[in-house]
Amino acid sequence: MRSLPASLRQMTDITSLAFLFIAFLTGIAGALQTPTLSLFLTTEVQTRPVLVGLFYTGSAIIGIIISQMIASYSDKSGDRKMLIIRCCLFGALGCILYAFNRNYFLLLTVGVVLSTFGSTATPQMFALAREHADKTGREAVMFSSILRAQISLAWVIGPPLAFALALGFGFKTMYLSAAIAFVLCSVVVWYTLPSMPKVKQQGSALIQAPRQNRQAVLLLFIVCSLMWTCNGMYIINMPLYLINELHLPEKLAGVMMGTAAGLEIPVMLIAGYYAQRLGKRKLMHYAIVAGLLFYIGLFFFTSPWELLLLQLLNAIFIGILAGIGMLYFQDLMPGQAGAATTLFTNTVRVGWIVAGSLAGSVAELWSFHAIFYIAAAMCLVSTICLLRIKIA
Repeated sequence: MRSLPASLRQMTDITSLAFLFIAFLTGIAGALQTPTLSLFLTTEVQTRPVLVGLFYTGSAIIGIIISQMIASYSDKSGDRKMLIIRCCLFGALGCILYAFNRNYFLLLTVGVVLSTFGSTATPQMFALAREHADKTGREAVMFSSILRAQISLAWVIGPPLAFALALGFGFKTMYLSAAIAFVLCSVVVWYTLPSMPKVKQQGSALIQAPRQNRQAVLLLFIVCSLMWTCNGMYIINMPLYLINELHLPEKLAGVMMGTAAGLEIPVMLIAGYYAQRLGKRKLMHYAIVAGLLFYIGLFFFTSPWELLLLQLLNAIFIGILAGIGMLYFQDLMPGQAGAATTLFTNTVRVGWIVAGSLAGSVAELWSFHAIFYIAAAMCLVSTICLLRIKIA
């Protein structure tokens, strides 16, 4: 009789390890594509900065529509495991299209749709992980923080590898590598993750946010969207800013992103440990302050070693936002893991909508450097909104 709980614990440990490996794989797939996208569009597709921004905006709008449809379906009925597999396979097809096609409008339509399915695998994986943690009695905050740290670990490796592959072997090799990561991820999901099919629910009441928390959810959505907008403008403009204005090596952008991702890992783990003690709202305040200092620092520091040192502030900004922000949504929307996680993910996409519009326009009208002033102002606005949230 005592061997059964032990075997269940062993199975749970294997499943948890599988979640960590899948988080790493999806992170690698994303980290191989996102950091070099603006450079890909500029050099391979040969588009103007404003069209680069339009591409990010269009991608985000399509992403919001598709991911919300998937989230609504996954919370009411369906098996998240099968959804994750399908999303990974569609993501692989998107990478193959990017590898062999250089038509801007085909990439903006078919390519973006396929890529959106690929990126939606991550929030569905986090939603399944939250349900798995609740079912097995694991501490959800720390488990989710460790999962998010795996994605940051992927971003330590991904951006430098992406620039090395793109500059050394070409973008085709880079995108095919991302496709392999998606396919491998789908195989691991099929053989290791648990199936938790939903019983179809009648009506829509179960997928609505609790009435008393709707204002807090709205304010948190605005805060996270503004913070992701700052990060999106930074990611879009940084490679072009380093090359065109500072005349620094192209590979430095990948090193900077990898450095920030590496520093995010201890930030996420520390934030997860102190979340219950300090409260998620206070941690989000710390993140915004770090972000404000980071973007102010970019006004003055331009040498490679100074830019690398600034990544500590960037890591605090993104590490807390990425780890605690998602859990904050889940706390405000109990019983809706898929909708809450996807709502948080859509703050990333809203951020890309605004970032794409601003980054391309500002770079074409003024300079790549001017975008950091806008980012600092957005940090101040997000602070005001966060102060109005009363639920810690």
